[in-house]
Amino acid sequence: MESINSEKAITTKKMFSRTTTIKRYIDAKPETVWNILTNGSNYVDWNSTITMFQGHIALGNIIKLKTYLDEKRVFKLKVKEFVENKKLIWGDAMGKREFVLESQKEGTKFSMTEIIGGPLYPLFAKMIPPFDEAFERFVNDLEKEVMK
Repeated sequence: MESINSEKAITTKKMFSRTTTIKRYIDAKPETVWNILTNGSNYVDWNSTITMFQGHIALGNIIKLKTYLDEKRVFKLKVKEFVENKKLIWGDAMGKREFVLESQKEGTKFSMTEIIGGPLYPLFAKMIPPFDEAFERFVNDLEKEVMK
């Protein structure tokens, strides 16, 4: 099998955007990963990057969450795409986070990408903390939860 794991997140910066991605092979079926990924009521139990989560993850719904990166801010995100066992995208006017699951033999190729940007991005780019460590924690936590 080709190596798809990137233990470290990769961030690419451009003038008007920033993209952070991490990929991991998870030794579980996509359905198992999907069930954990889309069960918002359990996020704070398994995910050390999320400190508060409200809402139901479904197409068109608004979810609210807080992360350890900015405890004061409540992110209000719309679920923009929801393809069962394959793809989940949520975001706001400033960016989007995409989760992709691909079936591979007995497991799942999992990737998570966040793109933040727009014409005003250069004005606030320095105020946004790096996501690399948070992405690595997220995928490690997800993998541990899947293996329970």
